[in-house]
Amino acid sequence: MTVVDKNSEGQGVRQYHIGIAPGEVSSVALLPGDPFRVPMIAEFLTDVKDIAHQREHRTMTGYYKGKHITATSTGMGCPSTAIAVEELARVGVTSFIRVGSSAGLQAGIEPGDLLVSEGTLRNDGTTAAYAHHGFPAVPDLKIAVELHRIALELSAGSSTKVFSGINASDDAFYAEGPEWISELNRLGILNVEMESSALYVVARLRGLRAGMICAASSNLVDGASLYSDKNAAMKEGWMRSIEVALETAVSLDL
Repeated sequence: MTVVDKNSEGQGVRQYHIGIAPGEVSSVALLPGDPFRVPMIAEFLTDVKDIAHQREHRTMTGYYKGKHITATSTGMGCPSTAIAVEELARVGVTSFIRVGSSAGLQAGIEPGDLLVSEGTLRNDGTTAAYAHHGFPAVPDLKIAVELHRIALELSAGSSTKVFSGINASDDAFYAEGPEWISELNRLGILNVEMESSALYVVARLRGLRAGMICAASSNLVDGASLYSDKNAAMKEGWMRSIEVALETAVSLDL
């Protein structure tokens, strides 16, 4: 019997899930969840190339202020995010910035506001397969600090507010009942999404750098429903978060 070691398989070749080969991407990747938001990132770039689109993973590349940038969608949740990060690392990406949407859990957060992650409460199953339950899910400190600084700078004079704090990553979107939301609020958790814990844990274990800036999609304690008509505010928030991530990639030369 020969047992396959997945950590040694697939090195130096086109990746099975994301469909990318070494040399086709840059050293830094922006990671939206939705494949349809990858072209939104491409709007900021020049010399844009469509690299691959397999399953939920769409990848485009281009240049921002002379910096080679990759944008790859992770899909929803930690399992597909972990796969994307693992395979992007195998083809040369060393830094990741998630640019997603997230529900606010503290009063005063409105759709379109910017949420910078300082760490993640691991309420997912994927990271349990990687590390002890006490292992922290935290971003690269310099990336987190720079995301916050640039977010404040680019939002100055606008109605967009910038928040930073600890977020939660959940697996089950529709299982987030009032009791769980109230508990997260009581703990001071800023927002909840579904991908960052896998991003942070995989990045740390593989010697990579990662951070996250989200646009608030709703507020689960202020009654701002996900299904409210907030499309304009949300798109403005997404675009500003993308610009913040791009400026951070340039500033830190990721």
